[in-house]
Amino acid sequence: MWLNSILYIWFLLKMKIFKLLNDFFESEKSGGFTLIFCTLLSLLLANFVGENYISFWHIQLGQHSLEHWINDGLMTIFFLLIGLELEREIYNGELSTLKSAMLPFAAAVGGMLLPAGLYLVLNYGTPTQSGFGIPMATDIAFAIGILSLLGNKVPTSLKIFLTALAVIDDLGAILVIAVFYTKTISFLYLGGAFAIMGILFILNRKKVHHLLPYLIGGSLMWYCMLNSGVHATITGVLLAFVIPYGNGGKTTSSYRLQHFLHKPVAFFILPLFAIANTGIAIDSNWQEGLAHANSIGIMAGLIVGKPIGITLFAFLSVKLGIGSLPKELQWKQILGAGMLGGIGFTMSIFITLLAFKNDGEAVITYSKMAILVASFVSGTLGFLWLKMSLKK
Repeated sequence: MWLNSILYIWFLLKMKIFKLLNDFFESEKSGGFTLIFCTLLSLLLANFVGENYISFWHIQLGQHSLEHWINDGLMTIFFLLIGLELEREIYNGELSTLKSAMLPFAAAVGGMLLPAGLYLVLNYGTPTQSGFGIPMATDIAFAIGILSLLGNKVPTSLKIFLTALAVIDDLGAILVIAVFYTKTISFLYLGGAFAIMGILFILNRKKVHHLLPYLIGGSLMWYCMLNSGVHATITGVLLAFVIPYGNGGKTTSSYRLQHFLHKPVAFFILPLFAIANTGIAIDSNWQEGLAHANSIGIMAGLIVGKPIGITLFAFLSVKLGIGSLPKELQWKQILGAGMLGGIGFTMSIFITLLAFKNDGEAVITYSKMAILVASFVSGTLGFLWLKMSLKK
């Protein structure tokens, strides 16, 4: 009898734990919380364990370091998910009509140009001018995670606007990577990547819906892109647009892959990227690093440039009649979304590693610190501003 009671209590406890875990993984907030936890953990380990922890990520696995495999390999899967989400928005979502697409598109353009401009005002003609792409990026997981903390007060149209804005923003970051951070190109490997993409496109037009040939072809594309000199993560977005979309239903290849990737990306790939790339050993002179023009440019771009650029260009698109503001949204809420757009975090760190890969660890470390400070300030300001503006 006692044994049965203990087993019953254990069963109830196990079901409760399972429900809590399931609710956590299904919540939009959890991705942001996981990234925050991993970042804090990485900072603690870097400063208390020290060099052993930091050097661990530089262990060679084959021809590349562990950090390189994460940044060029696993992050390709993240960009594949971004591409699939963008494709869905184009066919059935916020980007399916020109007028509805122009509001987040114009906002994203403003949210890239003004931060980059502010950065270049401070850094043009200096060794760090190549970092102009750093404040252009937005971390989707973090931005949506912070927005979801506001609960059901958030209008659906605001969530859609921020998601579409962030997706377009990240596509812009990918173009910046391809155009400005590619030094030398092997046209043989690049041609091979596009030849494989062409074959996959033909399979798409022939209505081949099985995912396996696309995943095998995508792996070969990634290998060719890695050796071409163009950043390998671009493969993810290119692959997304040759995977059959069909009618977008739950049985289609695109839908199944997109929904399969959500949890691995949110709870494994992005957290692992954060752990591997935010291990910053903070020394006694850290304030000097933040006072550098590069750091000021990053912080000014993300904290000031993002919200002003996003709001200004969105406003202009509506005034010029090329975009439309959803009825339930107000401009102060667009400004709040712009503040959340200043959470550059993982995407800004990603671009930092490309922009300064030949400039030494010091500039990368201080850039990461500036990104963390700016992302924290932007997220806090955006949350508080929207909390006030969404009061009913």
